Amino acid sequence: MDDPNLTVIAIDGPAGAGKSTVARLLARRLSYLYLDTGAMYRAVTWQALHEKADLDDGDALAELARRTQLKLVPDAQGIRVFANGREITDEIRSPEVTSKVSYIDKVPGVREAMVKLQREFGRAGRIVAEGRDMGTVVFPDAACKIYLDASVDARAGRRCQELRGRGVDACLADVKRDIVARDAKTMQREIAPLRQADDAVRVDTTHLSVDEVVDEISRIAESRQGM
Repeated sequence: MDDPNLTVIAIDGPAGAGKSTVARLLARRLSYLYLDTGAMYRAVTWQALHEKADLDDGDALAELARRTQLKLVPDAQGIRVFANGREITDEIRSPEVTSKVSYIDKVPGVREAMVKLQREFGRAGRIVAEGRDMGTVVFPDAACKIYLDASVDARAGRRCQELRGRGVDACLADVKRDIVARDAKTMQREIAPLRQADDAVRVDTTHLSVDEVVDEISRIAESRQGM
């Protein structure tokens, strides 16, 4: 296919809907590149915290984003994330980064830098890109757009399990409260708010297994892309 948009699968949705797991497995099944855009914003957040940057200084954060060299390396588990040559794959999933990433990803200059980099990845096509504005902002011409959703309780449970699997002592009530707060921030922000693209297919993952979700998206992608 000559048009890379035909082989871009854009997956959006709120925290805990299963985007990362599903996108990673889907990319592996299709032999596509897995583009975890949330990890990119988390990496910039980690770098800002590492440098003790002022999170209220938008200009400084934008400059930090532009000069931070991000590298995503595919591996069996999905991707390894590097910032300025240092691997921070585990660090970017810490509660501290999670609680601050919404301060970073709302900064116009940071988003501009990240969107530019994401589109560079997308120019070659054959990618599964997941995030919160893939189908609405980053890849508006993608042939296949998916909006993954699930109940708040299901999403909180999954996030708790993920954190505990990494050895983080997570409280379900606290995680649920954080998810509700993050939903409000991402859906109400002025720049690139989380929403379902008009031509996206909504997939509710509340009662579906990961394999069932991957199967469903594969069918949708095949019909949309003529794969």
